[in-house]
Amino acid sequence: MECIARITPDLIWVGGNDRRLNLFENIFPIPRGVSYNSYLLLDEKTVLVDTVDKAVAGVFFDNLTAALGSRPLDYIVVNHMEPDHAATLSEACGRYPDAQVMLTAKAAQMAAQFFGESLRERLHPVSEGEELVTGRHRLRFYTAPMVHWPEVMVTWDETDRVLFSADAFGTFGAVSGFLFADEVDFARDWLDDARRYYTNIVGKYGAPVQALLKKASALDIAFLCPLHGPVWRRDIAWFVEKYQRWSTYQPEEDGVLVAYASIYGHTENAAEVFAMALRDAGVKHVAMYDVSVTHPSYILSDAFRFGKLALLSATYNLGMFPAMETLLLDLKAHALQDRTVALVENGTWAPAAGKQMREVLSSMKNMRILEPVPTIRSSLAADTREKLIDLARQLAEA
Repeated sequence: MECIARITPDLIWVGGNDRRLNLFENIFPIPRGVSYNSYLLLDEKTVLVDTVDKAVAGVFFDNLTAALGSRPLDYIVVNHMEPDHAATLSEACGRYPDAQVMLTAKAAQMAAQFFGESLRERLHPVSEGEELVTGRHRLRFYTAPMVHWPEVMVTWDETDRVLFSADAFGTFGAVSGFLFADEVDFARDWLDDARRYYTNIVGKYGAPVQALLKKASALDIAFLCPLHGPVWRRDIAWFVEKYQRWSTYQPEEDGVLVAYASIYGHTENAAEVFAMALRDAGVKHVAMYDVSVTHPSYILSDAFRFGKLALLSATYNLGMFPAMETLLLDLKAHALQDRTVALVENGTWAPAAGKQMREVLSSMKNMRILEPVPTIRSSLAADTREKLIDLARQLAEA
């Protein structure tokens, strides 16, 4: 049985939710699942805006069939060719043999890579700003390369002021009994998933996101329809401001991320002492993680959220602890920048974690490393404890 939702009189959500998937892109934990959004525009001509992942193909085609009724499908718009949105494109073309596919030239090339030559005659590459008139509605296409693949575009319905934003403004989490962001307490219950989605999926590409935001700023958006997560119809500027901060690597709030790598608990004890010293120094928001326990996608999200980091690592095989190395390389891979960082190392006979953490951080943009870097010898001693407290105060005041 179909499960559809009306966004405007002419626009229907025909997507699906996957609550069984454990890892998005086979890497990011999604305990609340994920939605795959697809939209059907009913005008003199009918337009399907993006398809879905194969995991929800059954409900998607049920939804599409019910929403179309007896009408044919005239166009399929592909804003993003990644398989979580385009895996069912070939089947959709088979079910609706008269539908023409609108996409970028780069997406057309990728379609051939995914589906062979079977769709070639159906593909119509569009140029920047090209218009498609469907009757009452006028759709215009704008390229958005590297948000977060090079073939991406967004689609603007200037009639009802709807921006189909591809992966931009997406959110982890299945939409459960609602569709619109204003139907839930988004700041309380969804912002963390939105931030983790942005930082891990799009965070590396701040400059391309800025380019898209510049294009979007010229549009009077009434509805923001991403490919994952809730649809926006109110407080859109609030969410756009978050993207402005994240894409320019500006801290979202004043606080400190404390991440530690501990083997037998001594570095963990140092992290606890450091966190309490931050509290005593007036820091109100401290997020603390054991890098061996928490997936790096969560820690990366808080690294974007806060402007200050404290990284404490045991030495392991004459280097930093492997999970700490994974985190630091992830921060670097996602272009995190312009942060103040306190480092602490531990080592029983040959401490080396501090040096190696510094090397990674120094290769990143505008990372300010505080001095000195305290060295713990096995367990925290009284003199080292005082050095940790002094470093915490220095970080709080930075």
